[in-house]
Amino acid sequence: MLLSDLTVVLKVAEFRSITAAANSLDMRMATASAAIKRVEASLGVELFVRTTRQLRLSPAGERYLPQCEQALQLLDTAKQNVQEDLDQLGGEVRIALSSDLGRNVVTPWLDEFLADHPEVALRSNISDSNIDFYRDAVDMALRYGSPNDASMYGFKICNVPRLLCASPEYLKQFGTPTNLEALKQHNGLFYQLQDIVQDEWRFDHQGQSHKVKLKGNRASNDGDLVRRWCVTGKGFAIKSCLDMADDLLQQRVVNVMPEYKPMSTELWLVCPSRQSITPTVRLLRDFFRERTDKVLKELIGSGFVDPKSI
Repeated sequence: MLLSDLTVVLKVAEFRSITAAANSLDMRMATASAAIKRVEASLGVELFVRTTRQLRLSPAGERYLPQCEQALQLLDTAKQNVQEDLDQLGGEVRIALSSDLGRNVVTPWLDEFLADHPEVALRSNISDSNIDFYRDAVDMALRYGSPNDASMYGFKICNVPRLLCASPEYLKQFGTPTNLEALKQHNGLFYQLQDIVQDEWRFDHQGQSHKVKLKGNRASNDGDLVRRWCVTGKGFAIKSCLDMADDLLQQRVVNVMPEYKPMSTELWLVCPSRQSITPTVRLLRDFFRERTDKVLKELIGSGFVDPKSI
């Protein structure tokens, strides 16, 4: 039985005629008859008493049809409510954020967003693990890298250069490398993704691609911890310029060998489907674009980021 079959049954009851009901619904009489048969087969009773001259409701039909009509009205109201929600700003925002970007950069932004839009509530999921929209019960994810699932839908927020960073204290103690060969002598701070330690770093230098494998005494699957190690002088790290923006501007870390550029990335706001794009999602998209543009311009103005890389 199809939901649309019930509409046919109600029309037949209204007109006391399959032919008239089919004409009203702009369908063939055979299609309408098949709809009635499916409903009756599903219920196990006949809804109509058929004679050669007329058609009328059976006792079972008289009991079933009023409740059937109420049910369809309830479903129609639910549909209208959902469509109205899609057109309104508000509700709960369930967003997944990476550890470093989420904790230190985006959370203060979201505090501003909620202050400006008190009708919106927030549920934040902070983790560097891969997000499963259904398992983790989130509506969107702000993540580095474009969506890798064709069924998902996303908005690119900005290009994000990555930088080779170390603290002034570390460089004072161990020296500043001037090339990749010298970098190999220093301690690497590594990000670990799905048990794979990212200890091989790739750089672009004067149009040539280079890679270097470092040794290090620290690795973590938490990007924020890698940043903290770097700030406290434990070694070198490759980090997103957004993650390190405040540390760079406050001179807690130094962009080392800026002529060697690590592979850049992109920041995306990803949703499970096009149907999940609400006015609140679009407003957040524009809000994130505005905030990241402001940070990137500040980093460009301070000489930390090449404007050509944005």
